[in-house]
Amino acid sequence: MKSHPKIIDRILEGIRASRTICVVGHVRPDGDCVGSQLGLTLALRNEGKKVVCWNEDRIPQKYEFLDRSGIIQKPKAGLEFDCVVATDAASFERLGSVGPCIGQRKLFINIDHHESNTRFADINWVSAREPSTGELVFRLLKVAKWPITKPIADSLFTAVSTDTGSFQYPSTRPSTFNVAGELVRRGANLAKICDEVYQSYPVSRARLLRHIYSHFRLTHNDQIAYFWLRRADFARSGADSSDAEGLIDHIRAIAPVVVACVFEEVEPQLTRVSLRSKSEKVNVSEIAAHFGGGGHPAAAGARIAGSRLSAQQKVVAAVKAALKSAS
Repeated sequence: MKSHPKIIDRILEGIRASRTICVVGHVRPDGDCVGSQLGLTLALRNEGKKVVCWNEDRIPQKYEFLDRSGIIQKPKAGLEFDCVVATDAASFERLGSVGPCIGQRKLFINIDHHESNTRFADINWVSAREPSTGELVFRLLKVAKWPITKPIADSLFTAVSTDTGSFQYPSTRPSTFNVAGELVRRGANLAKICDEVYQSYPVSRARLLRHIYSHFRLTHNDQIAYFWLRRADFARSGADSSDAEGLIDHIRAIAPVVVACVFEEVEPQLTRVSLRSKSEKVNVSEIAAHFGGGGHPAAAGARIAGSRLSAQQKVVAAVKAALKSAS
């Protein structure tokens, strides 16, 4: 039987000694964050733990089917916990407004797969080899021998599927397919997940997509593609920031493009940038790190203070430099 990392035993020891637990995730939760939070929360509740699940932001519409009962809530101040578990968060700052609400704790556990993780907790299980945090949570439940119910399987399959680009990203490993297959065997509703996550979206997202195709730009011999999402664009389309998840893939898919960028206006002097790379020679996590961000070699992001034009010029220049170095 294949051995497991000893850190899993440390995590399980801490969890088993805890009665009250808070499971937290990063701001603007994606499928991996939502699925990991819910999968772990459900498993812990099944073990008789008193568990709350917090996130600063609401679940994007396409993941709401996983949480019909409203398990994921906004944080509340003044509560104490035996244990706090952060899932899929590369840094403490990524927890947003949850951070100040989890100070009263005995143990802090960090489970994540981001290479840029800052190891901010008491126990840090960070494995950049895994393409998703959902796969790490699955391994944790397997070692613990906790039941993986159908709702847990749905949550973890969604986590694994979305963070691998539906098993298309180069980070996908043979073991990822094994995990996905086992989750389906344990009841993950593949048809339901695919319909909700990949084949259904609101009209507001379609309007944003129309905006993107009308306004994206190519530069550096069409190797760089980028577009802007301003607050006025969300207002005109009736969309919110959760509708923007995955839109970058539409320009990333253009044949000559090596790096895709999305610039999103957070505030007049604050820009959120998302980066995607199609080349193993261009590590966008390193580019994001120049601006205080991080992520994965093929997918990363950062927040940049200053004017919109300044942010765009700095990022595009950094991407051009990375492309030049790669060539």
